[in-house]
Amino acid sequence: METKNAQSIRQTSDLLRYTYGIVPIVAGLDKFFNFLTHWENYIPSSLSELLSMSPHALMIIVGIIEIVAGLIVLVRPIIGGYIVSAWLVLIGILLLIGGTFLDIAVRDFVMAIGAFSLTRLAKFTHKY
Repeated sequence: METKNAQSIRQTSDLLRYTYGIVPIVAGLDKFFNFLTHWENYIPSSLSELLSMSPHALMIIVGIIEIVAGLIVLVRPIIGGYIVSAWLVLIGILLLIGGTFLDIAVRDFVMAIGAFSLTRLAKFTHKY
């Protein structure tokens, strides 16, 4: 029988696992449909000029990466949490470099802390 503390840690870990698993999957799928937002607007113009592909093609690749990252979080929360945390930090840095969407950059950094927290908790609740 789990203690109340162990049960609370397990529930919190599961909540974070589902959050950081499902949200990237939904955001990744939306890169194909643009229901939530027009994702290409978030690419800094300086990066757009360096790309050897269209912003839309880049967003499709980003969407695939996000879907895979979300699935990894659901199956292997420790590894997946590190991946999602690093991904969110990278997005936040790109938004800071672009000088626009600073509020979203801050949100992504905060979400990265949450994903990192998942990895810390999952070490007590998952073997992988």
